[in-house]
Amino acid sequence: MFCVAPPELETKMNITKGGLVLFSANSNSSCMELSKKIAERLGVEMGKVQVYQEPNRETRVQIQESVRGKDVFIIQTVSKDVNTTVMELLIMVYACKTSCAKSIIGVIPYFPYSKQCKMRKRGSIVSKLLASMMCKAGLTHLITMDLHQKEIQGFFNIPVDNLRASPFLLQYIQEEIPDYRNAVIVAKSPASAKRAQSFAERLRLGIAVIHGEAQDAESDLVDGRHSPPMVRNVAAIHPSLEIPMLIPKEKPPITVVGDVGGRIAIIVDDIIDDVDSFLAAAETLKERGAYKIFVMATHGLLSSDAPRLIEESAIDEVVVTNTIPHEIQKLQCPKIKTVDISMILSEAIRRIHNGESMSYLFRNIGLDD
Repeated sequence: MFCVAPPELETKMNITKGGLVLFSANSNSSCMELSKKIAERLGVEMGKVQVYQEPNRETRVQIQESVRGKDVFIIQTVSKDVNTTVMELLIMVYACKTSCAKSIIGVIPYFPYSKQCKMRKRGSIVSKLLASMMCKAGLTHLITMDLHQKEIQGFFNIPVDNLRASPFLLQYIQEEIPDYRNAVIVAKSPASAKRAQSFAERLRLGIAVIHGEAQDAESDLVDGRHSPPMVRNVAAIHPSLEIPMLIPKEKPPITVVGDVGGRIAIIVDDIIDDVDSFLAAAETLKERGAYKIFVMATHGLLSSDAPRLIEESAIDEVVVTNTIPHEIQKLQCPKIKTVDISMILSEAIRRIHNGESMSYLFRNIGLDD
């Protein structure tokens, strides 16, 4: 595990006032590692709670200590069973609310359903639904990390602190890649170019963008502006109206904008789940002369056969944070490395509990970061 604490954080980390309770809402023990690290950094014990599934698959939560008048922080890391994870969180939040907790702060490093944050044809904005459910259950504050779209914060009517993992990933690049000065930061699609630009500017490196990938980018999916469906009966349209038709998109052949020949290619993104697009990008970069390929992302969902595909691919190393547990995937693929972000989460908890400013945790972060 890779993590080095700045001295200014180390001196403050264990200072917390009374009245703080830290709960883990996970019934899955493998999801509790991050909670334990945060509790250890804060110098507090984990709160006593039972979270389990009934034989009929209903979720039951039993809080086993008083939370009346206290600041309750509920840490929830997303397991493979996302819907159970959501219900565990909602039920625990509501249990704390009905037990007269002073405030209920959700610590959700990876916000589930964050990819469903835009209207699709005959679909729904599930992120907005989930945000409304959390607020209705009694959540008073949310701490999360690298939302898929920053606009998701607007779905909540409570304060949201969207922390960044980039300082930890940048530190990893500088300390664990000896010849990183010979690297180029790569965006695997134009949609992730802003993130790549942010990394490149901070490391004083060049940037490359892959354009024309084989599978459709998320931004190219049909959205709600085409719903309801277009009228097929021409006679139904007023004869004096001639609405111009939008020319359909056609992806060009795969091209790399930028020089990667003889250099290390570092692909950056916020989520790595289905790895097909990353594998295609790695093959393209190899063909263009990159001699080493790293993939860096905040959230490592690594679903399905991702570990096996990564192990057999041209990718040399995949670096993700521990916002989501992936110990099993690491056993299947030694190329997967983990960066610990428990330090910034525990500092955020400490500052909120003590009523201190959060601006320290957002230093040098611009609107495009």
